[in-house]
Amino acid sequence: MTAGPFVPTLTKPTRIAMAGDDCSLHFNLEDLTPKQQADHLSNQILTAMLQVALNYMGKAEDQICLYDTFNESPWRDALDRYRAMFQAMGLTTVDWDNISFHPFDRYYESVSQNEVPQNSLYMVSHSNMGIHRDQDLLAMSQNLNSKIHFAEHAPAFGIPTPQTTITSKGALDTLEISQPTMLKTLGLAGARNVTVVSSVEEAHEYLAEYDDNLEVILQERIDLESYTEMTVDLEVTDKNVAITNVRKIMFADGLWVGNLLGPDVVLTNAQIEALIKVGHYAQTHGYGHPDGFNLGIDFFIKHSGPGPDLLVTEINARWTGGLFPAELIRQLRLDEHQVVAFIDMCPPERFLEYVAFQERHLFTRSQASFSIAPMGFAPYPTQLEGKDYLFVWQNVIGDFEAFKKLKENELGAEVLITAPAISVEL
Repeated sequence: MTAGPFVPTLTKPTRIAMAGDDCSLHFNLEDLTPKQQADHLSNQILTAMLQVALNYMGKAEDQICLYDTFNESPWRDALDRYRAMFQAMGLTTVDWDNISFHPFDRYYESVSQNEVPQNSLYMVSHSNMGIHRDQDLLAMSQNLNSKIHFAEHAPAFGIPTPQTTITSKGALDTLEISQPTMLKTLGLAGARNVTVVSSVEEAHEYLAEYDDNLEVILQERIDLESYTEMTVDLEVTDKNVAITNVRKIMFADGLWVGNLLGPDVVLTNAQIEALIKVGHYAQTHGYGHPDGFNLGIDFFIKHSGPGPDLLVTEINARWTGGLFPAELIRQLRLDEHQVVAFIDMCPPERFLEYVAFQERHLFTRSQASFSIAPMGFAPYPTQLEGKDYLFVWQNVIGDFEAFKKLKENELGAEVLITAPAISVEL
């Protein structure tokens, strides 16, 4: 079987299977710490939103593999409503007969029982070995999706990176941390393996669950008064590298919640050249395919003060969360519109009310100064401060402040609880 993180514009009929692979890339899932177990479960749940979005990311003739919960009541009806919204916006959806359902805990085992010629994966990992069956591809994925490998090798390739020290938990006492510093470990996406520490004691406290041989990155904390955090996706073939989208990263309470996209999110020619060089770096590791692999880059660009014009913090040889709204915007030809793509939470008992809110203000239907383009939901309640919530994922096109006000009026504070904290600033 041919497998990899193919770009979503692939013309060949493809089976797309994604189930939260970040943790299994570097760790044995049977040996995770309690925090890693909780983070891995959260990542699997969040991936359910990506699976819903695959309904519009794929072509009609593609196949998509969803958790079997989506085929149960009441989630089957909700999935139908999302597919209807995608179609109402003018998007092509994967044919219903090409959707298969698989157990949450044995997802790839189930998917692997049927072979198809072409598979697109979120990333190549140990979890989906039954599909890609390629140790060399796995090793390349481990290297290119490793913050440590990138920190070690990128500077020699002329890629500008923040000041970085690579060490281990056991060697932390030989170092001095006297100012806020980024501490990073291998593992999950979405800033779950990244924190700020101001002392060696704080670093030990954060790493208390881990063995002394755990590899650790200590990296200069970028001044957000002078820099803006960004991300791009590249299409990497065996011969060419091209930027397919650019986004401003948005955080709430220290976690990635989404992206700002639109005509005001731009790069200079020099910044584009530097990012293309990162794609060539990935090619030297063997990453690329005649049909195109997706590569994400997290970086900072300077907007004031001294320092390098651009600093690259990590690369992701996989599909990225921001690829989904970027592809939706491409298909809907919304490149000249401001779009806020973000993840939020909704109480399960209010979920259908939230879906109806999206339907009322759907792109192509809305009479307000904004419209909504939904992407996905996760049908698994997650507790926050003793209450159950579902993760939901949406784009707001146009006036985000007007959206927040109308959301408060129509749904109140307990639906989309993160939205009020999101500020659209360039």
